[in-house]
Amino acid sequence: MAFQLLQDFEGVKNATNQLENDLPIYITHNLNPNFEIRDYQKEAFNRFDFYLNTYKKRVRPTQLLFQMATGSGKTLIMAGCMLQLYKQGYRNFIFFVDSTNIIEKTKDNFFNSASSKYLFAPQIQFDDTPIILKQVENFANADEECINIHFTTIQGLHSRLNNPKENALTFEDFEDKNIVLLSDEAHHMNVDTLANNKKQLSIKEFEEYSSWESTAMRIFRSSTANMLLEFTATAELHQEAIAQKYDDKLLYDYSLKKFYLAKYSKEVNVLQASLSRIERALQAIILSQYRLLVFAQHNILIKPVVMFKSNCVNIPKQRDENKIVSSEFKAEFLYKIETLKPADIEKIRDNASEKGIIKTAFEFFKTNGTTIENLIIQLKDAFAEDKTISVDSTTDKGETQIVVNTLEEPNNAIRAVFAVDALNEGWDVLNLFDIVRLYNTRDAKNGVPGKTTMSEAQLIGRGARYCPFQLDETQPKYQRKYDEDLNNPLRICEELFYHSETNSRYIDELNKALDKIGIKPITTTKRQHFLKEEFKETSFYKNGIIYINQQNKYRNEDVTQFPEYLQNKTYYYKVKTGTSSEGILLKDEEVNIAREAEIPYLVNVNALGFSVIRKAMQKLPFYTFSNLTKYYPNTNSIDEFITSNSYLGSQNVEISGRTTEVKDLTQEEKLNCALHILKTLQPDIERGNIDFKGSTVFTPNSIQKIFEDREMNFTLSADGDAETGYPMSRPKLEKHYLDLSQENWYAYQENYGTSEEKKLVIFIKGAIAKLKKRYEDVYLLRNEKSFQLYRFSDGKAFEPDFVLFLKEKTSNETVVYQLFIEPKGEGYMEGDKWKEDFLKDIENKFIIHQTLNYKLVGLPFYNSEADIQREFTLEFDKYI
Repeated sequence: MAFQLLQDFEGVKNATNQLENDLPIYITHNLNPNFEIRDYQKEAFNRFDFYLNTYKKRVRPTQLLFQMATGSGKTLIMAGCMLQLYKQGYRNFIFFVDSTNIIEKTKDNFFNSASSKYLFAPQIQFDDTPIILKQVENFANADEECINIHFTTIQGLHSRLNNPKENALTFEDFEDKNIVLLSDEAHHMNVDTLANNKKQLSIKEFEEYSSWESTAMRIFRSSTANMLLEFTATAELHQEAIAQKYDDKLLYDYSLKKFYLAKYSKEVNVLQASLSRIERALQAIILSQYRLLVFAQHNILIKPVVMFKSNCVNIPKQRDENKIVSSEFKAEFLYKIETLKPADIEKIRDNASEKGIIKTAFEFFKTNGTTIENLIIQLKDAFAEDKTISVDSTTDKGETQIVVNTLEEPNNAIRAVFAVDALNEGWDVLNLFDIVRLYNTRDAKNGVPGKTTMSEAQLIGRGARYCPFQLDETQPKYQRKYDEDLNNPLRICEELFYHSETNSRYIDELNKALDKIGIKPITTTKRQHFLKEEFKETSFYKNGIIYINQQNKYRNEDVTQFPEYLQNKTYYYKVKTGTSSEGILLKDEEVNIAREAEIPYLVNVNALGFSVIRKAMQKLPFYTFSNLTKYYPNTNSIDEFITSNSYLGSQNVEISGRTTEVKDLTQEEKLNCALHILKTLQPDIERGNIDFKGSTVFTPNSIQKIFEDREMNFTLSADGDAETGYPMSRPKLEKHYLDLSQENWYAYQENYGTSEEKKLVIFIKGAIAKLKKRYEDVYLLRNEKSFQLYRFSDGKAFEPDFVLFLKEKTSNETVVYQLFIEPKGEGYMEGDKWKEDFLKDIENKFIIHQTLNYKLVGLPFYNSEADIQREFTLEFDKYI
């Protein structure tokens, strides 16, 4: 179904860039600075802002749904929306969900500033005023300056409102207040839909859900200014009644498939083994310990966790081999760890498939001197009883939930979690890398995955949240790095393994379920991106070099003034007149309202007075001298920053209102004007700050070390003629066919690129005869994460798709041309124009020491459309 609200916003997205706007500082400065706001999260905030302030079909009271993938940061979006609404005057929020466990976890995220998952900045500020986030039991005496939030389960909310007690929340609390309801895991509350299909619920369940939702909706409808924001990963929008309900409410749909394809999740692998239950558990912890050692070898302090998934909490009255009791298996596991013998480990090693991950793990142990005996010592320590936890036991649920939701913390030693269903929702875990399915049942019907299999797939999706790490600042921290280098040792550190008994029918059903939720499309395939053996034998490969530049830390050492776009900038400030007037509405006669003439006048900012500007700066923490020198290290004092024409002294302000000269303003009006200017200026200063620059000096690197054989993952697209992942020897469209095995100028055995990339290779094929007349060596190499270039101006990383080497032999010397080439689909050319500008810049700015015989050139984008290709061809022909 096409959702009307989504369609409207896709129209906005295609017609304008308003959904890509930079976020206001009251969001960016008030959320935890350790969280990098991702592009899709930025779009979510911009969609919400556009709906509130621009969208002409806004419905009041406003109910909106954010359907966003597990792990995509729904709670961060929720926190950002609260900040947006605080800016609009909202002060009172109710967070409700159907699970107490999620309540405790969310409270910790909102109020525990010591937690790594704390959502807010150390100090929340609006303008220059500190704001307190306050947990309340009711809104009767709510502080109008605070963000007041009441946490409750929907069941508890219903009970308290319908059975009022002293100091508890009552319906009267909502009579004169604007309320924002925040519904987490909102799919539980689709009672209207369930009413259309009562057969799905018992009568008791239907009555309970109906009464709960009616309570929430009674609050929501008590004022047209109220809002209900719903958040879930699984709104079940495939059901017709639910789809109709959210037709004008679905504001954002960021699916798990988009999340996976954007590389924000782990890669999911299913590992089948014909082993006993306890042996599969041993296999999982061996793999976990291997991963821990790989992390440690790269100086990364991450502790991998294993989950053991049972299907029964209590011991059944009649024994059933298909029912695995969590507590019983935990006892068996701990006994096995205590009595672990070399023969137990050797059986796992000997059972491993020849090219499988377990074989790789044992090869790692051998290479790094980890003997079987040493591995046993490690496992006994790592998985001792005090480093395990049962979520379905009778222990304190609140304390247990905090432990399992802080598994990444350095002081949390837990390595193994034993559970049944308690963690299926609301579990925020990043360092879960192995899930062991301890039972071997199926519930599919007619090949369609059943409810249990779908819940298992959802659990895998929850565990597939990426555990962030990076080797250096050039790597993305929160995304997979090794899809194009599957044999990299660190690949194991971005993979989740689901351990199952060998059961081909179940695995087929699970793969269908994973495909359905989007975490592992069935169309994902591995490809070998290998260099030709004959190319490896060439002198060019063995001795050749490629020149690439570096990303260097930049500390603004050469910045001596505001950037050009800030110089002589004019701000606008309107002085409040303080006048009032009366008029009678709904009368036929014209209403004349007295107005004073407002003649704007332009002055330099310093006309407000040095002491006024200094006082305004003292009110804003951003303008401390120590902070300003991060951006402008050559300014010597606050006085210089205020008065110098290189900085604030170059700024102007146009003032309008009841005065005609700045001297007529009161001191308070001057101060307010100065505050307005400084607050407006702040994001411009921050936006202009550069942390890195790309060096103009290009340094030599061995071709042999840069370009290597790699195994890569591709997700094949069923859409149209999308070519990514298909070889040129077997393309989707015949016009992209080329037998590269016969082309000795193409260094790799195959090309699995996009249609434009394949067309570029065919274009080069058409020019080869001419090129070989002039050049001794001609080689085109595909860059699959082999190297990056860095834009000179800000160090932004860029990976050109191809580099063409042309070795020219003249009578006196050898000259090598190194041409960087980027094919680009027409729909991406505008958004990636910075890459083309950078490529064109290389020829004029590159510096190579010690040799003049290498020429570096970046060509314009290649595109097969005639008008676009013309510029590329004109430049390319210069080298024929």
